[in-house]
Amino acid sequence: MKKYAMETTVGVFIVFGLILVGYMTVKLGHVSLFGEDTYKLRAQFTSVSGLRAGSTVDMLGIEIGRVERLFIDQKDQKAVVEMTIKKDIKIYDDAIASIKTEGLIGDKYLSIDPGGGGDLLRPGGTITETQPALDIESLIGKYAFGEVKKKDDADKKEKDSL
Repeated sequence: MKKYAMETTVGVFIVFGLILVGYMTVKLGHVSLFGEDTYKLRAQFTSVSGLRAGSTVDMLGIEIGRVERLFIDQKDQKAVVEMTIKKDIKIYDDAIASIKTEGLIGDKYLSIDPGGGGDLLRPGGTITETQPALDIESLIGKYAFGEVKKKDDADKKEKDSL
């Protein structure tokens, strides 16, 4: 009788462990099993360098969604970012989407200024006001190789040409 009690106890712990592993997989993997609590929006950029599917979407420093996919709109010749946003977050049609960097050399993420002067964006809507990522590498390259001119030098050249 004791043998079966021990086997039953071990079986219960194994089942409980498997349930916990499944729960953690769903939570950490950002998988939704019981319906969507998000809606999709799009934003068009001239460049999305460094941004990738799975990057966070932040508003006021708080994560509100994820980048789902990136693709090119051949008609407008723009990069399109498709993102999912939590249902309880309201974004207006005058919102501004910009690509930012976490820290100096960190990962890129999408930051949204929600707007508020226009109408609410509906699911599937597009944010038209966008700012691409600042290209730090080209700025450093320009500065390092002397392509960035000082204001005094530019003023002198302008006065000399007059």
